[in-house]
Amino acid sequence: MIIFTVIDDLFAKTSVMPNNIDILIVNCSLGTMIPSMTDMIINRYNLRTDIRNMHLSGMGCSAGLIAVDLARNLLQTMPYGARALVVSTEILTGNYYAGKKRSMQLTNVLFRMGGAAMLLSTSRTNARFELTRIVRKSTGAQDSAYHCVFQEEDDEGILGVKLSKDLVAIAGEALRANITTIAPVVLPFSEQLSFFLSFVAQKVFIKKSASTKQVPNFSLAVEHFCIHAGGRAVIDAVQRSLNLSDEQVEPSRMTLHQFGNTSSSSLWYEMAYCEAKKMMRKGDRVWMIGFGSGYKCNSAVWKCILPARSADSAWANCIHRYPMDVTKQVSAV
Repeated sequence: MIIFTVIDDLFAKTSVMPNNIDILIVNCSLGTMIPSMTDMIINRYNLRTDIRNMHLSGMGCSAGLIAVDLARNLLQTMPYGARALVVSTEILTGNYYAGKKRSMQLTNVLFRMGGAAMLLSTSRTNARFELTRIVRKSTGAQDSAYHCVFQEEDDEGILGVKLSKDLVAIAGEALRANITTIAPVVLPFSEQLSFFLSFVAQKVFIKKSASTKQVPNFSLAVEHFCIHAGGRAVIDAVQRSLNLSDEQVEPSRMTLHQFGNTSSSSLWYEMAYCEAKKMMRKGDRVWMIGFGSGYKCNSAVWKCILPARSADSAWANCIHRYPMDVTKQVSAV
């Protein structure tokens, strides 16, 4: 299983022994089994009997950051230096849609199996990134948002996941809700003031159309953007909404091209891309933006403490081919 591969790699890189893990959190939206994935990991690595373990399912492609937030909250209740192992993955084979409904066939060609393992701790010793902010927003109170990614049976009784044609617009609404919270705490005061004055001028004096509305310059707050590789249309929409350059969305596009939509683990493939291309520098800030069913938009800001010395194993054998022109690639969502 891919979860064992990524965990083996993590233990090898960090030199942390399995019996030093205090918290184990696994998120996998479509995979529900007995025993759970956390039990499988505990059994394989002979983890301690007092380990706090949780399996998150059905939380969508943004569940990786939900797991990180849960790990952070649990670590704050434990002694200094406690360690949390977070594993994000997805299982697709048992959820293949064999029907004829086009809106449900899309998941068969868009999603791919993937996995990532992260080690979090309250100790800065050997830390490579610092979690500075995490914001979670859910728009599930709206019926359109609740149903835009929905597991159901088609007219022939075949189970699958339906993607709404309004998915991109709903993702945009969730992103705006997230930005409203995160912008004031990550943007420098000068940019907040500039945006406020421009907003007032737009509303009171200039009265520009909605298509020319002012957008904060998030490049002043973060150096790297990791946007969930949910599909080309989603990446395009976020790029337009945040006024990002092609270079700034390169990690997301290249991850989508190489690995497809790996669900919650895609953000970690993108961060690994930044490091494999030697983009990451000490002190750089990374903004992860995840989208998922519900509908949710979760984001996290990380500060780089120690960049990687070599490419992550996922990119090691293919990073030399990137970046490449993917504008002519066939896209769906």
